[in-house]
Amino acid sequence: MAKIQAIRGMNDILPEQTPVWQFVEATVRNLLRQYGYQEIRMPIVEQTDLFKRSIGEVTDIVEKEMYTFDDRNGDSLTLRPEGTAGCVRAAEEHGLLFNQTRRLWYTGPMFRHERPQKGRYRQFHQIGVECFGMTGPDIDAELLVLTARLWKALGLADHTRLEINTIGTSEARRAFRGALVDYLGQYRNELDADSQRRLETNPLRILDSKDAGTRRILAQAPSLDDYLDEESRVHFERVKALLDAAGVSYSVNPALVRGLDYYGKTVFEWITDSLGAQGTVCAGGRYDGLVEQLGGRPTPAVGFAMGLERLILLLETLELVPGHVNSNADVYVVAMGDDAVAQALSLAENLRSALPTRAVVSHCGGGSFKSQMKKADRSGARYAVILGDNELHNGTVALKPLRDNEDQRELPQGDIAAWLANALTD
Repeated sequence: MAKIQAIRGMNDILPEQTPVWQFVEATVRNLLRQYGYQEIRMPIVEQTDLFKRSIGEVTDIVEKEMYTFDDRNGDSLTLRPEGTAGCVRAAEEHGLLFNQTRRLWYTGPMFRHERPQKGRYRQFHQIGVECFGMTGPDIDAELLVLTARLWKALGLADHTRLEINTIGTSEARRAFRGALVDYLGQYRNELDADSQRRLETNPLRILDSKDAGTRRILAQAPSLDDYLDEESRVHFERVKALLDAAGVSYSVNPALVRGLDYYGKTVFEWITDSLGAQGTVCAGGRYDGLVEQLGGRPTPAVGFAMGLERLILLLETLELVPGHVNSNADVYVVAMGDDAVAQALSLAENLRSALPTRAVVSHCGGGSFKSQMKKADRSGARYAVILGDNELHNGTVALKPLRDNEDQRELPQGDIAAWLANALTD
């Protein structure tokens, strides 16, 4: 009988891989707590209409990429392709937005039926941040300052760059869209296939085209800047001033637009040049009209999302994963003989009580001293604590460093916890 394998593009994350995931997730979680953000958890399945109304029916996501099905009641349901719409739905449904501000974040799997490739999967994981009830440019700037701090914490500050733009109000974009369609219509047959299709459905996405021929045509296209409303222009100038004051470097990219219908005013992307074509590691912007669009009261909002697979790929490509992250143990307890095994289990428990932030692995399953030491080394532990007949007789343990050239030493059992606490401080 053939083995059942995972669905293409939906990957297992194995025990050897999860430590770096936990490291990144913990780094982000701690940073968001510093800024006063609260976690929210939403279901992975929503009514299909939620995404059609928020993302836009003529976007690639809704047209081609959503996992949509009818349940037993005949209701159309969709595996969430992104998190913002579900977060808005949850916050509005539970009364979190009325006359108050909110800083929320979430993490979890998203689903899109697109061609799997390096750093991009059909089930992928995002961390998203959404802020509600704040109209000013200061919250836009805070999100960018926050992400700049995250790159520093992960060692990525020199490997990411920020691009920002403003796409104005829906009225400004409508006027610009008309001018853009009129201009590009003259060159319809010279545009790449995706741009020809988008000319009828989502022409602003053509500005994102990477096709060389389309880029040449766009060089003489109308500029969104010429159609911007004054409020959006002032808002954007203030965002830039706040970033300048905070020391966050950026470049203005007039061609930067977000592919989802709900964005307006500030949009941004953090980009890396270290992953080839898969360059965006974090993206977002303002979506002041979305809450009202989904049935709530008018509520200003801004947020971003980052893909964890791509972020982790970047850390691994640049060899920036800290060495301790891939270790599943700090201390490995080795015991030889039945009497030593009983004593070792008790000693390991005492060490866990004395070292609550450290991983203490007690060897189980028997085996020779040599095989146990091999497993101790493979565990990534810095020290092996060894109990044998001599140690039991003397009330001591042997302590063997596994990651440097220090000599093995013998310590009284009562002193081992304090010694390890001091040695494992770094």
